[in-house]
Amino acid sequence: MTVITKITTQKKNTDRFNIYIDQGKGEEYGFSVDTDILIKYKLKKGLEIDTEELRNVLYEDEIKKGFNTSLQFLSFRMRSEKEVRDHLKKKEFEDNAIEEVIKRLLEYKYLDDTDFANTFVRSRKNTTSKGAGVITRELSQKGISQPVIEKALNEFPLNEQIESAASFAQKKANQNKSLSSNERRNKISQQLLQKGYSWDVIQEALQDIDMESSRDEEMEALLKQANKAHRRYKKFSGMQYRNKMKQHLYGKGFSVEMIDEVLNSDLIDQ
Repeated sequence: MTVITKITTQKKNTDRFNIYIDQGKGEEYGFSVDTDILIKYKLKKGLEIDTEELRNVLYEDEIKKGFNTSLQFLSFRMRSEKEVRDHLKKKEFEDNAIEEVIKRLLEYKYLDDTDFANTFVRSRKNTTSKGAGVITRELSQKGISQPVIEKALNEFPLNEQIESAASFAQKKANQNKSLSSNERRNKISQQLLQKGYSWDVIQEALQDIDMESSRDEEMEALLKQANKAHRRYKKFSGMQYRNKMKQHLYGKGFSVEMIDEVLNSDLIDQ
């Protein structure tokens, strides 16, 4: 039989109490409990407590600690059920205690994966340039089921996805002037793909984006690329040099006619 010999308030957390016990070998520190557990089990000095009751006390206190740890974790932002579960595992709570904590959090509406997913999609839509594909992947990594994800994506309808993609494309179209019009378009398309936009959305978004350069701008971009290529291929000569230059510049999206014009001129730095 275990006898409680002393109860003291923890200095750093006045909602928890240190319980000292005697199991026949003299007084020693036994365990700590939350205020609610202390009251529920009427723990006090001189109380005799058997092994089964002690096990129940420790188990309920583990749940209480897990619950409080979860609330603190949730205080910074909304979390998915998986995020909270993973956090408790990282804090080394027992599996059965974690399940009970999750059950109570769901019961008290501190966790709601549907609400979390809806809020997550709205946040990504309003604060990032990410498309539905990346948002779907992020939600999946957070343990949200596919049906819940699909419903949450209603917060980011197709027309808004197109607007978001077009906004990103317009910004990028004004950059990278050293690239050909074709390469700039291809690069922006690839960036949009990486951000999670579908081909249909990308094609629709790019329809109204002017990525065509004037002939002077295209020629200026071609000369920059040609001078870079020249430094790489200048060790070659004759047709071998010319073919390598043409192949490289054509791969950059410049027309054959403009490439020939540059190669037939003395505009490349020698």
